[in-house]
Amino acid sequence: MKLKIAPSLLAADFSRLPDEIKKVEKESDLLHVDVMDGHFVPNLTLGPMVVEAIRSLSTLPLDVHLMISEPEKYLEAFAKAGSHILTIHVEAAQEKTPLLLSRIKALGLKAGLALNPDTPLSAARDYFSKADMVLLMTVHPGFGGQKFIQNVLSKVEELRKNYSGDIEVDGGIDPQTGGEAVRRGANVLVAGTYIFRSDDSREAIRRLRQCQ
Repeated sequence: MKLKIAPSLLAADFSRLPDEIKKVEKESDLLHVDVMDGHFVPNLTLGPMVVEAIRSLSTLPLDVHLMISEPEKYLEAFAKAGSHILTIHVEAAQEKTPLLLSRIKALGLKAGLALNPDTPLSAARDYFSKADMVLLMTVHPGFGGQKFIQNVLSKVEELRKNYSGDIEVDGGIDPQTGGEAVRRGANVLVAGTYIFRSDDSREAIRRLRQCQ
């Protein structure tokens, strides 16, 4: 599958966001936008209005990751804000997961399903067929700059055996960890700190592309 690079704006300098986006968009496939509510994860970030502002700054598809409780209350708002992919967590949606994935698709978006590092694939196995993308978190969600959790790689490999859609990994991604994930079956790499804190963001993305 085509390797896709999705810079995570969580690590960007929001005081210079237009410039931060401009320096990565030509080399990227998606822009990854983390939405945190301070409840599902212990951090608070942006809402639909900021996603709408980001949409006005780039034509790249917005990969919007909802790390929030009760995601069903906000699907329409994030769809209207300009999301292209809307990803919910199975830990937050629980038994409502299939319904919410269907609602996301009904809004004209691609539907993503995320699992935390400690969540087994069995917790979401019945829902994978309804998702266009599965996001396997390779750090505990909430903050950037964390160390890659190696044991998630076995989940990537197991998932790829029976899933033909996009497999995204997010957290601690650099050329080494990204390469390991790609070899196991991932094809969408989310990288924040590695890209935006590097001396040359474009070159950092090019190095990630060599993970193929």
